[in-house]
Amino acid sequence: MCGRMAITLPHEAMVQLFDAVPANDLPDVPNYNVCPTDTVHTVVSAEGSRRLGPMRWGFLPHWYKTPSDGPLLINARAETIVEKPAFRTAAKERRCIIPASGFYEWTKDAEGTRFPWYITRADGDPMAFAGVWQIWERGGERLVTCAVVTTGANATMSRIHTRMPVVLERADWPLWLGEAGHGAATLMHAPPEDTLRFHRVDRAVNSNRASGPELIEPVEA
Repeated sequence: MCGRMAITLPHEAMVQLFDAVPANDLPDVPNYNVCPTDTVHTVVSAEGSRRLGPMRWGFLPHWYKTPSDGPLLINARAETIVEKPAFRTAAKERRCIIPASGFYEWTKDAEGTRFPWYITRADGDPMAFAGVWQIWERGGERLVTCAVVTTGANATMSRIHTRMPVVLERADWPLWLGEAGHGAATLMHAPPEDTLRFHRVDRAVNSNRASGPELIEPVEA
């Protein structure tokens, strides 16, 4: 799964990377501890151009009466995304890319102590997570929300967790965003084994109130 991430790429770099028009209300960067319900950057494609804009991380199905009316849907499983009522239409019509510098995952020891790991691309490039999005409106409140699409972990990632985000390569962006026709479902799989690398980080990141670049610095495992 993906339950915490870091977004450190400057806005101008994201605009250039994705060839996108930026919104005026993008979330502040760098953010080394992006948590569920925080606002994240997303890339969508519509009317012949890409747009870099903000969305709430936590997908809200249209039938939720309030943002807390049901489970917090920060991830969408690739294996069932087209079957689940919450995600079915979005998987076909409302796909996005969620840029990130890296994400966190946790392991436990025999006593149940949680140890965090920071995962990035091995080549140092920013990550582009496959995502789906939805506009939720109720009682005058309007939220644009998203979820990260996840899949079973590859052999590298399975050393610390059984699942991982779908990491899109640059060549796959047009297909995922709907710019290159149909077939986006073929992209919902784990990346090659050598795509990611990871290292242990300080347990300070276990708190959703922690901040600062020291959160992603390696510590001895």
